[in-house]
Amino acid sequence: MSGAYWRIRYAPQARRDLHRLDPPIGKRVIGGIERLAGDDARADVRKIAGSNELRLRVGDWRVRFKRDAAKHEIVVLRVLPRGKVYKR
Repeated sequence: MSGAYWRIRYAPQARRDLHRLDPPIGKRVIGGIERLAGDDARADVRKIAGSNELRLRVGDWRVRFKRDAAKHEIVVLRVLPRGKVYKR
């Protein structure tokens, strides 16, 4: 890790998504988000085609987020199963 940590902010819909998850899955997803905030090179992050958003893969779950480099902040937008995250 580079030691450069990002602040995490959750959109209201992302908070609702997380509260709906089973506790073990929620812990895995939050762990993935924390690794992302710590600039962990193992985080599976890709840009979403046709969007300025990114996605983090945690097993069968996807975390849609944006990075605000000026504020050094990650804004988590949604946490959804793989099949639903890309639908608008």
